[in-house]
Amino acid sequence: MNDEMKMPAAASDRLINPWKKILFVFNPVAGRSQIRNYMVDILDILSRAEYKVVCYPTRARGDARRVVRERRDDYLYVVCAGGDGTLDEVVSGMMENPEKPFIPIGYIPAGTTNDFASSLHIPSDMVKAAEVVANGRIFRCDLGLFNESDYFTYVAAFGLFTGTSYSTPQELKNQLGHLAYILQGMTELGNMRAYRIHVKSDEKEFEGEFAYGMITNSRSIGGFSNITGSKVDLQDGLFEVTLVRMPKNPLEMSEIIMAIGNPAMQSEMVITFKTAKVVLSCEETIAWTRDGEYAGSHKEVTLRNYPRQLRILVPEEYVSDNGIQRQL
Repeated sequence: MNDEMKMPAAASDRLINPWKKILFVFNPVAGRSQIRNYMVDILDILSRAEYKVVCYPTRARGDARRVVRERRDDYLYVVCAGGDGTLDEVVSGMMENPEKPFIPIGYIPAGTTNDFASSLHIPSDMVKAAEVVANGRIFRCDLGLFNESDYFTYVAAFGLFTGTSYSTPQELKNQLGHLAYILQGMTELGNMRAYRIHVKSDEKEFEGEFAYGMITNSRSIGGFSNITGSKVDLQDGLFEVTLVRMPKNPLEMSEIIMAIGNPAMQSEMVITFKTAKVVLSCEETIAWTRDGEYAGSHKEVTLRNYPRQLRILVPEEYVSDNGIQRQL
């Protein structure tokens, strides 16, 4: 058994780790602000597992990234509670800390969609997710690098609907959940347009006009499972790239919808391939998102896969003794 991948029992853990301190970063307004109702239970679970918990509630965007980047104390884990954007910030802050090694991350999903947690089989129930932090295994997952400066855990995207997540008011997200994204996305249909993009990877190089594109390492995007295929390997060192051409008529739009809903379907309207690195360039700036949060507008974006760089706690049954993911 690989001791690094298997969480030790409480007694042996005290022998291996003289300290069991956790930095707990949480977004109190993520999702429907439900974490406030579960904080006592979460902290009780962690304290029963003999962890010393240092809590930090975020107050603004970028707060989690800064706190984790500037941490000075030694922690066994950094645990975050919030949406995928909060996790993205914690991972980025972890990678940016020049003095501390990359330590495992625990994730308690408390956002609206929680795509990455779904891919890792981390429970949406916050109390059960806290149990995973206390008793799970360390899983080494691929990590994305965006333009050599920012990190993303599961998706970078451009074009139609990429503005939906960050432009949807938090109050609407809290009230309507997934429906809020659909309603907000419908308002963007009238602004649908294509970008002339040059795509370059080790596997292929081409140009085309695309209305949407996503570079992913996830089994769930926008709350929809298997949208990039049913056999996505989260630690193979490869992204799943999906590029959608601009539809010229309702028939092509229907074909796109069917192709996205069924990744096994072959369509000239949707290009898919796997790669460890891809560069997308355009003569005009394009708005991008990372893990559902606005990532700025760029004429060129380089996306690089760091194989098995992210260490994250997942349910024990999801990881085999050699640290390889199990398909559940």
